[in-house]
Amino acid sequence: MTAVHPAVAYEPGVVPEPLAERVNLIQFLRLLRDNQLSVYTRDSFVADFSEVRLLFHNFVLLNEPDFIEHILVTNRQNYVKGHLARQILEWALGNNLVISEGDFWRRQRRIMAPAFHHQHLAQAAHVMVRRARQRIERWRTPCERGERLDIAHEMMSLTMEIVAEALFSSQIANSIDELGRAMTTLLASLGTPNPLDLLGLPAWIPRWRSHRTRSALARLDRMVYGIIASRRATQHGPEDLLGLLLAARDDETGEGMTDRQLRNEVLTFFSAGHETTALALTWTLYLLSRHPGIERALHDEVDRVLGEGETTFADVQALPYTRMVIQEAMRLFPPGHAFNRVAVADDEVGGHAIRAGSVVTISPYLTHRNPRLWEDPLRFDPERFTPDRVKARHRFAYLPFGGGPRICIGRGFAMMEACMVLATIARAYRLRMAPGHRLEAQGGITLRPRYGLRMTLEPRSPGPGVAF
Repeated sequence: MTAVHPAVAYEPGVVPEPLAERVNLIQFLRLLRDNQLSVYTRDSFVADFSEVRLLFHNFVLLNEPDFIEHILVTNRQNYVKGHLARQILEWALGNNLVISEGDFWRRQRRIMAPAFHHQHLAQAAHVMVRRARQRIERWRTPCERGERLDIAHEMMSLTMEIVAEALFSSQIANSIDELGRAMTTLLASLGTPNPLDLLGLPAWIPRWRSHRTRSALARLDRMVYGIIASRRATQHGPEDLLGLLLAARDDETGEGMTDRQLRNEVLTFFSAGHETTALALTWTLYLLSRHPGIERALHDEVDRVLGEGETTFADVQALPYTRMVIQEAMRLFPPGHAFNRVAVADDEVGGHAIRAGSVVTISPYLTHRNPRLWEDPLRFDPERFTPDRVKARHRFAYLPFGGGPRICIGRGFAMMEACMVLATIARAYRLRMAPGHRLEAQGGITLRPRYGLRMTLEPRSPGPGVAF
């Protein structure tokens, strides 16, 4: 499985060069709005604690696993999501598991957790494989013609289909294109935060939303509320994720979720659930195209484990290298590249004071590239995720899904989906980045390729399980 690696896993220009020094407020906001990765200085990648005052807020940047654990676990009661997350997300997704706090968050987590249990994930596995096989079948003609495909778009479209069917079963079949277009429009708006929010200005100051964005949100509401109403009127609906959430009850009160709360959680999972996995797969396929030795090791495992048969839920556990490849891609390009907490009261971490009201930023993008934590951090090396090396590493040195009690509830679904889709693609094709394509990682709410990812397809010949 060992391959010769270049010193850096990707071409120059894929990620922005770090700043030599801090810039003024106007420059900072301009950089932040265009590409959040552009605001980091060289020191940010190695300094365990950084602090800066920007207009109305004191900002603290942490890049040390012990400090991160303090914020997310040890003294988590002192750190909340804060108003910034609410102002960016709540207007569209409502009060949901991602941005809520306190008793309401604990209630929602209790109610929703069983729906994401291992036993229920198995039910979604066949959807993932079937949709992935349909997708690669559609690639046959572009492959024969030597056409370029935007793999970023293909992965977004594929994971959107998977999550939509996992949530709504066949009820959404005739509306999946409309649902996808509306969600794409909404995500584009959420991915470009309003400058008033970035400045921390109060929520009562009106924010401008385009007619296109408001129309997309209205279409999503109409579809989701319509499905919820239809399910409420049916005694025995399908056991998809929506069905599980409709049936879920709080162990302490016996109460379920209202239609409004169901809508909020469904839209949140739909938006976050498909985009995170799509981006993980996109960056994985790019990195594999740059590292043929690792790609061969992946193909060897997939061919050996899957043979001529259909990929199943049980196969995921038998594909450790496939999982390691995805984990390493998410180290270099974590879809959720940064997140914040706000200090409720004064605190101290590692001898550094954190004042009440400070916005504490934790950046997986920085922590995953910290040379104090990762040897040769810009090298693409899935072997970092062997069980022994994972066990030896601080658990908060790697946090693509966050950490602590608020770790992403859908991480099991996302990793299973990524493994099954990647294995299905790897049985059929090698992918190569199209000559002349400009690739640039852009940090917004997620870490996307700004101009997509244009690739060409090479059929594997013959390759077990490849049937055309």
